[in-house]
Formats: sequence, structure tokens, C-alpha cells
Amino acid sequence: MKLRRLGTTLAGLGAVTAVTDRLLRDAAGELEPALDATERTHRWRGMDLAYAEAGDPDDPDLVLLHGINAAGSSGEFREVFGTLAETHHVVAPDLPGFGRSDRPPLRYSAALYEDFVADFLGEFDEPAVVGSSLSGAYVARAASRGTDVDALVLVCPTTLAGPDPPKTWLRELLRAPLFGTALFDALVSKPSIRYFNADHAYADPESVSAAWTDYQWRSTHQPNARFAVASFVSGHCNSALDLGAALRDAEVPVTMVWGRDATLPPLSKGRDLADEADARLVVFDHAKLLPHVEYPAEFVDVTREAI
Repeated sequence: MKLRRLGTTLAGLGAVTAVTDRLLRDAAGELEPALDATERTHRWRGMDLAYAEAGDPDDPDLVLLHGINAAGSSGEFREVFGTLAETHHVVAPDLPGFGRSDRPPLRYSAALYEDFVADFLGEFDEPAVVGSSLSGAYVARAASRGTDVDALVLVCPTTLAGPDPPKTWLRELLRAPLFGTALFDALVSKPSIRYFNADHAYADPESVSAAWTDYQWRSTHQPNARFAVASFVSGHCNSALDLGAALRDAEVPVTMVWGRDATLPPLSKGRDLADEADARLVVFDHAKLLPHVEYPAEFVDVTREAI
């Protein structure tokens, strides 16, 4: 009798979770492009990966690689994309599992993203690259393996954005149909997104529009959204790269941009990394992980000077 009640309860919870998740996805609707640009598709390993393109194709190539987080997308560059396109041919992909790119139920990993970054950059002729957070490590790995790049601008680059060592049990829990779905929907609720923005991303969270928070929420409620995030949250997107050594050996100009109030990673890590890599370090006061959003004009000036 007790087992029957337990089974009935679990079945009921499963049905509620499925209905709730369906309602949330219906409310999110189809995700539109985050950037005001031409959207194109790059075919890679059976996936259709969306990227935004703007500027004169005859201008120097500049690739913008967003960071990985629960609501990551090329929209991270929304404040600087158009201005950078005035002088450069600018391309900004949605990484596999994020934004408008395909989100198959893979076990995403740093190796997958490193391969994608190397292959995508190889489509261009020695592009300059802006890489944010973990993407800074991915592009450094590509450069260390011979991918031709002209210059690197790295925003709060890091090799770690999850537990180290990775927690496979957490990844599998988030991938689970019942508990994983319910846990993920709580993880990417609007209050959770607002908390992350205030605690880690922005020194002035009031500067984040309600429309952008809504876009982030809608992005996290697209079909299969939890699979890439499951790997990120559990540490499987961490890179094993010696970032300082790789950047030191890259033989291209490297500029690092840091928010003075950043905590993941803190400015102290940025100073050590810049010293190790013999890189230029630019610090933005009253900024956290996204100085290119909080100070777009100044960030554009730094980037143009660096590339």
C-alpha cells in the first residue's frame, strides 16, 4: 500500500513538473535574435549554430565569444556590437547549447567548446577575438594549438566557472527528466537571474533593463536548455588549460579587461594572470564581470586600441 501511494505521488509530481515546464516554455515562446544584425547559420557536427554578422566584410574580422552561464548568448555584446561594426566585420555566435543555436541533449564539455571555437575561428582570416569568461580560455586553447588570430581581448578570463573537480552527479541530476527539470526551472527563474545579475554580473544591477532580464529568462526556457547548463553548473565546462602559459606563448597581443568589483574571478586573479601572460590589464571601476555592458563606449575604445 505504501509503495503504491509512493508511486502515485511520484507520478503526480512528474505530471505536475511536466505541465509546469510546458507552460513555462509556452510562455517563453520562440527566441528572437539578441542582436540587431544579419543572422547566419554555421553547420558544425550536425548542429545548426546561429551567429550575428554586421559591418563591411572587407574590414578586419572581429569575433565576439560570449561567456558561458545559465542564460548565455551573443546578446552579451548588445551594447558594443553595432559600434564595433562601424570599423570591423563583426561576428558573434551563440555557442552550442545556447541562444538560438541548436541545443541537443549532449554532455557538453570544455573539449567540445574548445573544438568549436578553434573550428569557427578557422573560418576567418586571422581574426581579432573578444572572449568573455570561460570563452577566454577556449580561445587561448585554440591559439595555443595553432589557430591563427590577430589579437585577443579577454574579459575576466578564467578556466574555472564551476566546481573543481567536476561533480558528475550534479550534471546527471540536472539532466534527469523529473527532478532535473524541476531543479533547473527553479535555477533559472527570474528571481534567480536577477540575483546572479546583481551578485556577480553587474556593479549596478539597476542598469539592466527588464526587457533584457526577460530575454535571459526566455532563453533559459527554450527546448533542451538545461543540458548545456547542467555541464556548466557541475564544472564540466572548466578548462584544464594553463591559461597564463598559453597566453604568454600565443605570440599575439593580449589585452585583459576586468571589473574592479568582479568576484568570479576577482581582480587579484586578473593581476596575477596579466603578469604571468605578460599582457596588458585594463581595469574598469564600478564594474563586475561585464564591463563591456556597463561601460560600452570605453570598452569599444579599449578594444579598438588593442586590435
